[in-house]
Amino acid sequence: MAVTVETLEKLERKITLTLPTSVIQNEVNTRLKRLARQVKVDGFRPGKVPMNIVAQRYGYSVHYEVMNDKVGEAFNQAAVEAKLRVAGQPRINEKEQPSETEMAFDAIFEVYPEVTLKDLSQVEIERVTSDVTEEAINKTIDILRKQRRSFAQRSLESAAAAGDRVTIDFLGKIDGEPFDGGRAEDFQFIIGEGQMLKEFEDAALGMKSGESKTFPLTFPADYQGREVAGKTADFMVTLKKLEAAHLPELTEELCKSLGVPDATVTGLRADIRNNLEREVKFRLLGRNKQAALDALVANAELDLPKSIVQSELDRMTEGAREELKQRGIKDADKAPIPEDVFRPQAERRVRMGLVVSDVVRLHNLQATPDQIKAHVEELAASYEKPSEVARWYYSDKRRMAEVEAIVIENNVTNYVLSLVKVKDKNISFDELMGQA
Repeated sequence: MAVTVETLEKLERKITLTLPTSVIQNEVNTRLKRLARQVKVDGFRPGKVPMNIVAQRYGYSVHYEVMNDKVGEAFNQAAVEAKLRVAGQPRINEKEQPSETEMAFDAIFEVYPEVTLKDLSQVEIERVTSDVTEEAINKTIDILRKQRRSFAQRSLESAAAAGDRVTIDFLGKIDGEPFDGGRAEDFQFIIGEGQMLKEFEDAALGMKSGESKTFPLTFPADYQGREVAGKTADFMVTLKKLEAAHLPELTEELCKSLGVPDATVTGLRADIRNNLEREVKFRLLGRNKQAALDALVANAELDLPKSIVQSELDRMTEGAREELKQRGIKDADKAPIPEDVFRPQAERRVRMGLVVSDVVRLHNLQATPDQIKAHVEELAASYEKPSEVARWYYSDKRRMAEVEAIVIENNVTNYVLSLVKVKDKNISFDELMGQA
């Protein structure tokens, strides 16, 4: 086999392959003979079908398979000999036969880019830290108590306040006409918890049992994609029942109902602290990892293989269509989805993947079995039965591949942080958890 390699542009290459026609024909004959022992043709006993009939029926498909296999093998061998890191699948086109004894093919493909990483020693990265405070533990306990609250009916003279549960009838009209979803009876919600639009909650404040009122409400422009979005409705509301919330006392009985191993207030606080510290650790790791990887990609120079970007675009487009299907959109398979909508994100993902892969390859940052095991155990530790969760991870190759990818990213993060200037910043628990 003769091989020539030509650079077309940037990452695009072309290999010209030549194969002896005898190699193709010999393999076709071998496969047809093997097929003849298995095929069933009316009028012939199994294994006794004449070769000319087998060749007539199956010759074209067998020849096509052999061509694909042999050209693929030739391409792979040529790529290995030329020490090429092939990105994506090659486009193979048959050329005019150079002679009766040879067949020629052009294989056009892309190679993985060379990644040039700038000096990171002068790059500054902000690394955030955070602490689990007693206030954070108290807030968590309040949430647990609120989840187990009870309600008791208030007197007829009482006015609705934040935290109260109201039972109402309401009727909404737009331009004097009722609309779908604008009417309900015996509807319950808790004031101040965002279950209803703010105008609705504000209208309920101060109302008493048996009282009615009318108020205008303008629906947000993006309101659940419904026909009322952006329109103003007039609502008539009648408060039928008003209930005050009662939170359970923080007792050992409550701790026991929460399933805490040490069913004491001290044990509950310790359990909450452990869980919050684990969550804080993962959030800090994710935030600092993103900062490190962003800095790495921002200081890397490389060309992007068009084939890999296209594959990512195809994957993202398919994901968008699947989401449309799940939302019940008719003919989601035919919905026009411009690729350019996803191109910036696709290119960023490909760039990130290539840079990280190159750093891992050059600096031996692959995930070790011990690291993978430790990460699985850490993920499982927050569940009631960690051993069962660990087995759940180990039983699925896809889940384990995801764990391995996370560990590799952690290794790359630590590598980047060892090279850059790190500026530590302590942030509040609420800010880290997205509540600030």
